[in-house]
Amino acid sequence: MTEPFATGLLLTAMGVLLVAAAFASRLSTRLGVPAVIVFLGLGMLAGSEGIGGIPFDDYDLAFRLGSIALVLILFDGGLNTPSGVFRRAARRGSLLASVAVVLTAVLVAGTSWLLGLSPATACLVGAVVSSTDAAAVFFALRTSGMRLQQSTAATLEVESGLNDPMAMFLTIAATEAVLGESSTVAEFVRSFAIQLGGGLAVGWSLGRAARLAFKVVQLPAAGLYPVVTLAFACLSFGGATLVGGSGFLAVYLTAIGIGGGLLPYRSGVRRVHDALASLSQLVMFLMLGLLVFPSRLAPAAGQGLAIALALAFLARPAAVLAT
Repeated sequence: MTEPFATGLLLTAMGVLLVAAAFASRLSTRLGVPAVIVFLGLGMLAGSEGIGGIPFDDYDLAFRLGSIALVLILFDGGLNTPSGVFRRAARRGSLLASVAVVLTAVLVAGTSWLLGLSPATACLVGAVVSSTDAAAVFFALRTSGMRLQQSTAATLEVESGLNDPMAMFLTIAATEAVLGESSTVAEFVRSFAIQLGGGLAVGWSLGRAARLAFKVVQLPAAGLYPVVTLAFACLSFGGATLVGGSGFLAVYLTAIGIGGGLLPYRSGVRRVHDALASLSQLVMFLMLGLLVFPSRLAPAAGQGLAIALALAFLARPAAVLAT
């Protein structure tokens, strides 16, 4: 396939999927089905085993696109979280992002082991699903029409923004167990401390730097301000990752820092980031749907659904209650 036909075909497919997903989100509201499930379903329909027949199994590309999408989603969430609300919800959110994540992982691992998985694989499953998905949480809170108390909504958003270091720590440890590798407790503690400390340091520092920059420098056009905030989001994730810290934690904290200070053309900047976050959510879940091969789901459907039910109705509620 030669250019420009290949590019034209790619953009046509993207346009059709995005339009279908955008209008399907309205249908999901009427049916009471989470929109992310609809996006996943559309992706599966468009995939290699669906009616679209789009072949996609590039996991490296999916990882990069998913990371970029999550950076934009978390940054938008932090930008819309008032610093005062964040301070009030920080203690509960931090407990849920650490202790509750560990408890959830343990309970799901136990359930998975009882369902027939090996101990190491059960621990890996528990670790992978132990933290809430930031993209899904932010999307649900913004589009589902739920009217939660401000403190409750803030706690959910803070937990989703802060749980990355613990989830990464548990997943890496469980993956090493599955692969037959081993690290000492001291190495695990050191890795977690670097993830947490690096994310906190870079996120706080860049948030303060951005606030200072907006006080000192006046840009010649209003449209440049969202460009600069987007640049700080990229710098935050990239800088924290390069020093071994949690890039997602850094992005969330940087956004909170920027939102809590003087931000020229605030409403316009927030609209731009809201739009970028919405696009990211559509792209992320459509892409995850494209990665799914339905024929591979049937053999694991029983165990998968049982683990999902145990997670939703037993493990996470028990972990939240305990904390």
